[in-house]
Formats: sequence, structure tokens, C-alpha cells
Amino acid sequence: MQILVDADACPSVVKDILFRAGPRVKVNVTLVANQFLRTPPSPFIRAIQVPSGFDVADARIVEMAEAGDLIITADIPLAAAVLAKGAHALDPRGEWFSAENIEERLTIRSMMDQLRSTGVDTGGPPPYSPRDGKQFAAQLDRFLARRS
Repeated sequence: MQILVDADACPSVVKDILFRAGPRVKVNVTLVANQFLRTPPSPFIRAIQVPSGFDVADARIVEMAEAGDLIITADIPLAAAVLAKGAHALDPRGEWFSAENIEERLTIRSMMDQLRSTGVDTGGPPPYSPRDGKQFAAQLDRFLARRS
């Protein structure tokens, strides 16, 4: 089992949580981004820089993902792709993507894209809060505890 992180838009607090958790439980954490990422020295943590381009990092994560892996992403289509491979997907706010909710999330995402394309301001997600970080840490800890 490994943890793959869609790191381009991942909050720093989530990366910090993963930087502590990976070595603690001896699980490899790989950040994938189209920009250089600084990581702490650890045999359990690495960063992969991919070329810029639409969904290049996502494609690399899907390519690397295997059944049982944990993928950290807020990207709904990426979550759907890794779920189809038997991986688990957790968003940085601590919400799980699952076979039961992914179709609904894809439908809502598509509807919001259509509204935006007609000029409707749909707003965006609320700012990342300390509560989001705590929720993420709690879900990650539960997941890792079940795996050990």
C-alpha cells in the first residue's frame, strides 16, 4: 500500500500531516505535481514532477495507483479513475470518495461546469479551515490503523 498525493493544489497542512504519518507507519508517500515540491528527507517520502499540461499529474497518479492504495485528491474525475482501479480516495477535507457517492459527485460537477459555461457564478469551495485539517487527519489515522 502506498499513498499518492495530487499535490498541485493540496493544502500545506495536509502535506505536513502526510509527511509525519508516512514515516510513522512506514508507508511510502509520493507527491505528484507539475511543479517542484520540497519534501523532508525520508526514505518514505518522495516527489515526482511531471510536465505541465491538462491532467498530466492525474494521468500519472492513475498509472501508478494499484488496488488498496490511498489517493489524496479533491479532483472528482481522478477519484473516479482510481476507485475503478480498486484504490481508496480521500479528499483534503477528510471526505471519502466511494463507489456509492462518486457518480453523484461527477453529476454535480458536470452540472456546475455547465452553469459556469453559461456565465453563472457558482462560487467555489469555502476556504480550507483548521477543522478541515483535523477531519483529514482523523480519517487518515483511521485508515492507516485499519491497514496495520
